[in-house]
This record gives sequence, structure tokens and C-alpha cells, in this order.
Amino acid sequence: MNTLYLECNAGASGDMILGALADLLEDPAEVKTLIEGMGIPGIRCTVEKAEKSMISGTRVTVTVDGVDEGDVGKVQEHHPHHHLGDVLGIIRGLDIPKEVIDNAVSIYHSIAAAEADVHGKPVNEVHFHEVGALDAIADVVGVCLLIHRLAPSEIIASPLRLGYGEVRCAHGILPVPAPATAFIIRGMKTYAGDAEGEFTTPTGAAIIKQFAQSYGPMPEMEVEACGYGIGKKDMPVANFLRAFSGTRGDNPEGLPEVCEISCEIDDMIPEDLGGVTDVLVSSGALDAYLTPVFMKKGRPGYMLTCVCRPDDEEEMAVIILTYTTTIGVRVHRAHRYEMKSTMSSYTTDYGTVRVKVSEGFGIRKWKPEHSDLARCAHANDVPVSDVRSAVKFDPDEEDGDD
Repeated sequence: MNTLYLECNAGASGDMILGALADLLEDPAEVKTLIEGMGIPGIRCTVEKAEKSMISGTRVTVTVDGVDEGDVGKVQEHHPHHHLGDVLGIIRGLDIPKEVIDNAVSIYHSIAAAEADVHGKPVNEVHFHEVGALDAIADVVGVCLLIHRLAPSEIIASPLRLGYGEVRCAHGILPVPAPATAFIIRGMKTYAGDAEGEFTTPTGAAIIKQFAQSYGPMPEMEVEACGYGIGKKDMPVANFLRAFSGTRGDNPEGLPEVCEISCEIDDMIPEDLGGVTDVLVSSGALDAYLTPVFMKKGRPGYMLTCVCRPDDEEEMAVIILTYTTTIGVRVHRAHRYEMKSTMSSYTTDYGTVRVKVSEGFGIRKWKPEHSDLARCAHANDVPVSDVRSAVKFDPDEEDGDD
């Protein structure tokens, strides 16, 4: 699996992401041709080697009629404000692949929703300052073009450093994260860090949110290239975004990823502990079970294990911490071979029984749902085994009834 990992230890901005992705190319200067060839009037792009904290990387600077987006005063003087419709019209008019257009449009919808929420206006009335300038549009579309060019199978990002303190922008002096950034990062993994300043911009947050499929430390992967996108500001930490491109050899088939959350417990009443697995499963866990174990001082106890999707990891961990006496849980990532399952039904003399049919990897298997077997057995005052024997299900028959 081709994997792109974005390490955002110094936050994220449009130009830093663009520089890091450009640095992954054999010739980063290709970005100049890509951006200037999109068809945005007055756009000029420079690609140069730069360094922060003695680390060399690529810096991409986009100007419109010679004005750099970093000069707030000149940007407001030279760049007219744009409404969302203006921005989307520009993007949709570019000579670029449809997938690139769709991603760029989605990013600007995310930014517009943030601005609308912050200013209390309908989305179509929002006007952009820095993020609506033509050079910012070029940054966003340029990132989308490079991701289209690199074509990773998955994109993973580290948690975003936000910073703290205040930042000066077109709206004046605002707290960090800026209100628009604070809106966009909902649902993302972030942290403030211990250095003052604005590390993640609204554009950077929106780009990462659009493409990152998960957040966390760099996965086990065979790294083939590493790119550094050098930021323009001098920050208390090395101001660059790093991009790793490689393959996930541990998951060549692109198998689904799951989390195994576990802990040992020896100080709960068994009746109370037994109900926790039901709470986990009803909350979305793929599986939950208890295993008898011997703990310190020879105490008998149980290991509680919950299997869930990565997106549900925090929710399941909080449930375990809430409903049990444990004060900590462990999390392991794993891949699993999953057969796809569908439900059919079979009508017997005792009643209708649902049957789960599972297929995958050239294998097919089926089994009746035990809860239905028990229900029919109770209703007819017969053993469960009698109802099970009456289920003569054939998955190849469209009608499984008697």
C-alpha cells in the first residue's frame, strides 16, 4: 500500500504542505510549471532551497503581480476580496483534472463554513481575505495537484500543533488558534504545544482535514522518500512540515485496521464486569470479551478486550474507564482478514430464523442466529437443538424457506 505520512510537528499551512510534497518529487521545480500552468492570471511561482534550524528543504512562494501573501498590508491593497462563488468559479475554470477540482472545492467549502460560523453569516455572504487571495487558491490547488500526482493509497497525519497566544490577521488581533481554525479542527487530533505562535492556519487545517484518513504516529512503513516544506516564519521550534512517502509492507492487501483495547481487572464484582461487554458492543465495538487471568499476588482476575475501528478508539477507551475500576488501558493496532456478511432468513415449523452468510477469500460459511433459535425454542417449548436441526438453509437458493 502506497502511504503518505504528514508529520505536522510545527503545524500546517498551505505553503508548507505544498513545499513538503514538492520536495518528494525528483525535481521540485516541476511545481513551478504546474502552478503557473493552471491558468490563474498574474500568478508566479518560485521554488527554492531554504532551511530552518539548519535543516534544508523546499520553499514554494506564490505571488500575484509580484505581491507575496505574507505581506498582509500589500495583500489587502492588491488582492480584492472574494466570495465563495468567486473562488469556486476560479477553481472550476482551471485546466486541471476533475478529482483535483473536487478536492480543492471541498477544502474551500470547509473554510467557508468556518468563516460563516465565526461571523454569523450565510456561507454565500462570506468574503475571504488571505485565504481567498489568488495566491492562496494556487496553494490549495497546487497541494491537490501534487497529491493527485503522487497518488497515495492512504494519507495519515500526525496530530496538528496549534500553538497558543495571539495572531495578527485581516480581522485584527485574534487568539490562537484563530476562530476559523478552531472551527475546522473539530474532529481532528490536535494539541497546543509548548511554544507560542500560530502554527496551524485555517488553510493548512482544511487541507489536512480533507486528505488525512487517520491521525497518529508514523506507521510501520518502508520509507522511499522524505520531503521538507520550509515555513516562512521564524518559530520557537523548527518550522517545517515533513512528508514521508513509502509502502506499508505489513499490510500489502490493504486489510481493514482495528484497535485492540485491553486491561486487567481484579477488583470488580463479576456481575458488574460482565455487563461492560454489552455496553461496548451496543456502542459500536466489533467485539468485546473477558479472559480469566491470574494477576499480581496470585489474585484471580479478568482481561477485558475490546476490538473496534480506529475512529472509535477514544470512545471505547472512555467507556472502559467509566464502567470499570481500571485506571488505564492499552491500545494495539492490528489488521484483520474480514469476511463480508449478509443476513438471510429461513422459515421453519417453529418460526423464522435469521441466518448470517459470510463470504471472502474463496470461502463461504453460514450459521443461524442463536437468539432466533432460542426465541423459537422457547415459543414452541422444544430444545434449541430441534430448531437448529430444522434450519435446512442453502445459501445458493434465493428462497431459503421450507
